[in-house]
Amino acid sequence: MKIHREGGPVIMMSLALALILGGLSFCLGAPKVLCWILTLIPVGFAIFFISFFRNPERTPAGNSRKITAPADGKVVIIQEVEEPEYFRDRRLQVSVFMSFFNVHVNWAPVSGIVSFFRYHRGHYLAAWHPKSSTKNERTTVVFRNEDGTEVLCRQIAGLFARRVVCYAEDGKPFKAGQQIGFIKFGSRADVFLPLGTRINVSVGDKVKGAETVIAELAAPSTELAAPSKKKTS
Repeated sequence: MKIHREGGPVIMMSLALALILGGLSFCLGAPKVLCWILTLIPVGFAIFFISFFRNPERTPAGNSRKITAPADGKVVIIQEVEEPEYFRDRRLQVSVFMSFFNVHVNWAPVSGIVSFFRYHRGHYLAAWHPKSSTKNERTTVVFRNEDGTEVLCRQIAGLFARRVVCYAEDGKPFKAGQQIGFIKFGSRADVFLPLGTRINVSVGDKVKGAETVIAELAAPSTELAAPSKKKTS
């Protein structure tokens, strides 16, 4: 099993703590029960972190029109909403909630070039809270595919998530299923799609990042093919 690079420091610190606490307690002649407790608790955390930061191999199923899940988890929202940050118009939102037990790697949902990227500091409301999409720590990444259609993906920190990692940069190309980041300890990923996009999942469905095709973009039109002019301030 591969471990994601974001988990290396945390796992090493847990193992080092187990070695230091266990070694000192044995050397100082502490009761054996206490010695084993001080050793096994950090080891238990290390085992949890190894599971949490697992980095599975995936066979990407998306392309410039097939939209794949940006994360492992459960579909918790499918609705038409007003997207206020970039598009500033009506979009279809599909949200995937990641529990502690899901893989927390995030993948690009569509092939394209990053046309917009922003990181926002914020609060740590529960990831299922309606306002977490605009109030929590988050990143916003917009991918523009080959015909000019844009898809927005948002990484959102949750109640226990304290760090959102994103590898996107303005102008950087991504293929669908390529890793774009990692969210630590419970979180959510939102995808905002053009109206008319065919949705292939339902609320409650479990999806696999990079492999589950959650939607398919409508055939490009003249309006969609023309790059949109958005304010980036």
